[in-house]
Amino acid sequence: MAKTKTLSLKARLRRIKLLLCDVDGVLTDGSVFIGGAGAEYKRFNIQDGLGLVLLRRAGLKTGWVSARPSKATTLRARELKIDFLIQQKDSHSKVAAVENILAEAKAGWDEVCFVGDDIVDLGPLKHAGVAVAVANGVREARAAAHLVTRAAGGHGAVREVVELILRAQGKWDPFVRHYSA
Repeated sequence: MAKTKTLSLKARLRRIKLLLCDVDGVLTDGSVFIGGAGAEYKRFNIQDGLGLVLLRRAGLKTGWVSARPSKATTLRARELKIDFLIQQKDSHSKVAAVENILAEAKAGWDEVCFVGDDIVDLGPLKHAGVAVAVANGVREARAAAHLVTRAAGGHGAVREVVELILRAQGKWDPFVRHYSA
């Protein structure tokens, strides 16, 4: 771990094989709309979604680790073909959840970029090779991060991170050329 602390952000981004993030407040703006019969609605950003699809096409894995189970999250994860989805009560450690994903993905913490926004994300932020907090994240999350996005959660913050990873790994320009044809 001490060795990775001396690496530049770009060097850290080059090592990333797995992007993990929180859901509420990161992939959404944190709003939850609850209607009759327990129906729940969340607003996800379409640019974040395309970014996650591009990561998968570039050969990286993606996962969501949420402290709040939600059918809306499950549906969106299925639609985007997210590799790992863990939804648990917030009394459980997100570090343990991520370590289970790492074992399955055969990856180490230094190969993980974790995006969070709140104190429940502090454990993974402190362990990740690249720790990212969204612009509107709580002070403690921003302080634990290697990078704070310009965009707020639910407003393209994940897409911002995806582009940084793909650019650092030389995988962004081929997508731009493909979609420019």
